Amino acid sequence: MRYFVKAILKKEKQLQLKKSIDDGKLGSGSVAGGEYIRDMKHARLLEDGSVEWIEVCFCHPPLDEEKLYWEEYFELHEIVEATDRKNCGHETGELRWSCVGCDCTKEQESELMKKGKSFYESLPS
Repeated sequence: MRYFVKAILKKEKQLQLKKSIDDGKLGSGSVAGGEYIRDMKHARLLEDGSVEWIEVCFCHPPLDEEKLYWEEYFELHEIVEATDRKNCGHETGELRWSCVGCDCTKEQESELMKKGKSFYESLPS
């Protein structure tokens, strides 16, 4: 399943998050692996200071495993389904783990890229 995530970066964690992304260690130990880094490189920083991204997650409840990692850096404000659950091959049981290679959120991701600016590029070095 794919989810829209909206969060606020904890100011004191900016440099630590950037280093963790650059070192490839963000999400180390998680079953989601490199998804965290992909999420941050595609995330958008909005004018109100919030950060938005679309994340693949197979947990129930959503982001159950990922929250531990995200809450180190962010205050999570919103997690909502990016697609209709009844149309998700993984959720219906038609094709397990199908979200990994699915492009069901291609249009939403394209729209998201038009909002704000690159979150990753906005992080201080």
